[in-house]
Amino acid sequence: MDLFNYSRRSTTEVYIGGTPLGATHPIRLQSMTNTSTQDTEACIEQAKKIVDAGGEYVRLTTQGIKEAQNLMNINKGLRSQNYMVPLIADVHFNPKVAEVAAHFAEKVRINPGNYVDAARSFKHLEYTEEEYAQEIEKIKEKFIPFLAICKKNYTAIRIGVNHGSLSDRIMSRYGDTPAGIVESCMEFLRICVAEDFKQVVISIKASNTVVMVQSVRLLVDTMDKENMNFPIHLGVTEAGDGEDGRIKSALGIGALLTDGIGDTLRVSLSEAPEVEIPVGKKLVDYISQKENHPFIPAVADPNFNYLSPTKRKTHSIHNIGGNHVPVVIIDNLFFEFNATDSQLKPDYIYTGQKLPQERNEDIAYILDANQWKGEKNTWPAFSFNQLDLLAKCNAELKFLFTPYMGLTDNVINCLKQHPEIVIISQSNHPNRVGEHRALVHQLLIENLTHPVIFFQHYNESNEEDLQVKSASDMGALIFDGLCDGLFVLNQQPLEHDTTNRIAFGILQAGRIRTSKIEYISCPGCGRTLFNLEKTIKEVKEATKHLKGLKIGIMGCIVNGPGEMADADYGYVGAGKGKISLYKGKVCVEKNIPQEDAVNKLIELIKLHGDYHPTEKQ
Repeated sequence: MDLFNYSRRSTTEVYIGGTPLGATHPIRLQSMTNTSTQDTEACIEQAKKIVDAGGEYVRLTTQGIKEAQNLMNINKGLRSQNYMVPLIADVHFNPKVAEVAAHFAEKVRINPGNYVDAARSFKHLEYTEEEYAQEIEKIKEKFIPFLAICKKNYTAIRIGVNHGSLSDRIMSRYGDTPAGIVESCMEFLRICVAEDFKQVVISIKASNTVVMVQSVRLLVDTMDKENMNFPIHLGVTEAGDGEDGRIKSALGIGALLTDGIGDTLRVSLSEAPEVEIPVGKKLVDYISQKENHPFIPAVADPNFNYLSPTKRKTHSIHNIGGNHVPVVIIDNLFFEFNATDSQLKPDYIYTGQKLPQERNEDIAYILDANQWKGEKNTWPAFSFNQLDLLAKCNAELKFLFTPYMGLTDNVINCLKQHPEIVIISQSNHPNRVGEHRALVHQLLIENLTHPVIFFQHYNESNEEDLQVKSASDMGALIFDGLCDGLFVLNQQPLEHDTTNRIAFGILQAGRIRTSKIEYISCPGCGRTLFNLEKTIKEVKEATKHLKGLKIGIMGCIVNGPGEMADADYGYVGAGKGKISLYKGKVCVEKNIPQEDAVNKLIELIKLHGDYHPTEKQ
C-alpha cells in the first residue's frame, strides 16, 4: 500500500437492488430508520426523508419475523411513490429472521457475534481444537441455508461485525483485539467463498476509533492474503451527536477513506437519520478531491508498522513531545479565550508579527522570529528558509514551519544540530495527509526525534464543513502514531473558539488527549426503547462539567454492554419505559422507570466518587 499517494482499493461489484456498490461505483451513502419496523407508514416516511437527503440505501431493524415480513409492505409503499431505494434488513440473534428478510429486502445484515453464538455475557470459555472446529460447523449449519435463500432471491448480505457484540467464544480465544474482531468476520467470509457466494459486503465497527481503524486495516490485509477483495462498509458506531459525533465519525471513517478503503458508509449520529446523509456526503466529496493528485515522491520508513502502529518516539522540548500529551496551537485570528472553560485551554497561541496587548499568563505565545525579542513565555517561529536566523537564536524552544518538500539536506543537517526545534508540518497539497506522512517518514529514516505538530489550514464559512475536513485530515496521522500536536487555522470568522474546540475534539476522538467527558451514544433504531435525543441532552446537562469519564447511552442491549465495555457508566434501554444502569460491564440496577433514570445515574456516579460539583463552571 502507498501511504503517500491516494487511490481507491479495488473491490468486487455487489448488486443491491438497482444500486450496486464496489468496483468503479461511487462511495454509497446510507442511514437507518429509528421507527418501529411494524409501523409501515412511519418507516416509509422516514425512508423518503433519507432518500431526499441523498441516501442511497435505507436499513431497518428486523428483530423478529413480523418485522421481516413487513419489509414487503414497506417496499411496496415506497415503490408506489416512486422511491426505488434498496432496503437493508438488520438482523441480530435469530437466523430464521434473516431467512425471512432475504425474501423482502435487497440486502440482509447479519452480526457474526450473535447470529449463531449466544449473546455476549463476558464469560471465559475453554475449547479444545476439536470443540472449536465443531463450533464452526454449527455456523455452517445455520449460515449455508441462508446463503442458498439469498442466491435464489438475488439478495446481498453484509457481514457486520460490531466490537460491542463479539461472542464469548471469539473473546475467549483471541481476546478483545483487532485479531479477534477480524477472525469473527473471516469465519463467515470463508464460508461465503467456499459456497461461491460473492454478493457480500463487510463492515467492522466500534465506538473506539483506534480499534475500528486498526481492525479494518487488519481485515483488508487478511483478505488480501486470502485473495479476497470484497467491498467494505465504514462507520464509527455509537459516535454520539453534535460536534463530537461529527468529529469522531470523520476521524475514523476519514482515516480509512484516505487510504482508499471504503465503498459505502454510514455516519452514525444520535440525531434524525436524514441528518447523517449530508455529513457523509461532505466527507466523501472531500476525500474524493484527492483523485489523480500530483505524485508525492516519498519513501516509507521500513520499520513503520501500518497494521499495528506505535507512537513515534520523540524527545521532549518543554511540554511538547516525549511522554507529553499532544499540544494544541491556535492562531489569534478570531480567537478569544474563555477563561471559564479551563478544560479547553490551548497550549500556545500563534500571533505572527505582533503580540497582543493583553496576554493570558497561563498560555504560551509563538511570534515570528524576526519580531521575537525574548519576551516572557513567548517563543520564536522560523520558516524553513530562515536557517541562518535560526542558528543565531538562543531560544530554548524554536518552532520551524516547513512542508515536506522544504525538508532539504540543509534543513535535515540543521535539525541534527538543533534538538530544541519543534517542527510544524505544512501542506497545501490536494492530499495533505500524504505530504504530512511523507515528512514524518523522512524524519524516521533520518533517525530524527524532533516532535511534529500538524498545521491544518482551511477557509470554511460553515462549522460542520470545518469539523469534517479537519477531522478527516488528522485521522490517519493520529492512528499512525505521528502526532505531537495540532494547529488548526480557519480564515473565515466562525465563533471565537471554534478552531480551539475542534482541535481538542479531534485529539479526544483519536484517544490521544482527554479534555472533557466522552459520551458513547447510539444513533437509535426501531429497537430503541426511549427518546434517545431527549435523554442524551438530559444526561449531558447533568454531567457536562465532569472530565475524563466515559458515559454510554444506549437504546437497547444488542451492542450496549459491549460498546460500553470501556465506559465508566452506562444507561441502557431494558424495556418499554425501563432503563438499566451499568458500572463498567456490570449491570448494577435493572428496570428503573425512565423518568427516574437520569437522577439514578447521577446517584451512581456520586456513589463511586466520580461526581465533582465544584468542577462545574
